[in-house]
Amino acid sequence: MQIKNIIQFLEQFAPLPYQESYDNSGLLVGDRSAELTSALLTLDVTEAVIDEAITNNCNLIIAHHPLIFKGLKSITGKHWVERCVIKAIKNDIAIYAIHTNLDHVHLGVNKMICDKIGLTNLKTLSPKSEVLTKLTTFIPTTDTQTVLDALYAAGAGEVGNYDHCSFQVTGTGTFRPGEDSNPHIGTANKDEQVSENRVEVIFPTFLSGKILNALNQAHPYEEVAYYLTPLSNKNQEVGSGMVGQLSEPVETKAFLKSLKETFKAQGIRYTHIHKNMIQKVAVCGGAGSFLLNRAISSKADIFITGDFKYHDFFEADNQIIVADIGHFESEQYTKDLLYDILSEKFTNIALRLSEVQTNPINYL
Repeated sequence: MQIKNIIQFLEQFAPLPYQESYDNSGLLVGDRSAELTSALLTLDVTEAVIDEAITNNCNLIIAHHPLIFKGLKSITGKHWVERCVIKAIKNDIAIYAIHTNLDHVHLGVNKMICDKIGLTNLKTLSPKSEVLTKLTTFIPTTDTQTVLDALYAAGAGEVGNYDHCSFQVTGTGTFRPGEDSNPHIGTANKDEQVSENRVEVIFPTFLSGKILNALNQAHPYEEVAYYLTPLSNKNQEVGSGMVGQLSEPVETKAFLKSLKETFKAQGIRYTHIHKNMIQKVAVCGGAGSFLLNRAISSKADIFITGDFKYHDFFEADNQIIVADIGHFESEQYTKDLLYDILSEKFTNIALRLSEVQTNPINYL
């Protein structure tokens, strides 16, 4: 198996176009055509992690956080990132990052956090907009299902928990084939009328090329009539953070203690406890202060995340309890998530969870 086979699967699970504009997910170092020996799964890439990969004959490191985040103007070894890149290249180790795109998919990082807490009835806290497109096309009624099946197979027609979704209305299509045409229906220089279905399907915008290729391959017409409409609709399956509910209310201090234990936190920073019980919970792996207003709007009792700054705590304003469990602590189970999704798909590859402690923060 080649490294690119793993990459292709990961990018189907968490498409690269779903990453934030500032992010740098994807293959950062290495040859995607290289044969895979085994893969090391980690939250961060450090020199110690690369040494671990070398020791265990892993030629692919899959990390949540990108090793190369800011631009490198030179690779001389003067900085730890440069040393990591040099060591990886010298030892033929590929490095792949799956960061905010994994944060944003419904079965990604935040779902793992919710599962650890025991939340149900999960919803995306801040769904992404402008990531969907509508295809409108016109198909002879006798060929409609064949074309639709091809579009569905390419990824169109999925809305939440439903698939094969389309809108159809029947009408009459008119055209006149030209002298040099090769029409599926009709003859040159003669007006033709055909019973057609106007068909509309929605799909993720990044699939545009694949969808149009499927349309042109399956459609019987020599010239396929269609148009694409960008949508501002929010995609409820893609976005930042997540909100869910506990099966029953839990006393606030007891809930905070269980958080500390579950996420192995050496300490939790939290705002004033103005609610005695917790049931509705909002989460965001990593640095989530940008979602505070969304968490408040969701009517959550508590917002669990990391990297809250001093002044941001004031913004909770007794409308919600903020619990900062730490950046590393909130995302530490991401490597387990990667293990689960990869081992379910690939039963014939060696996967290894990194044993290196990469949290750069220590406590007294």
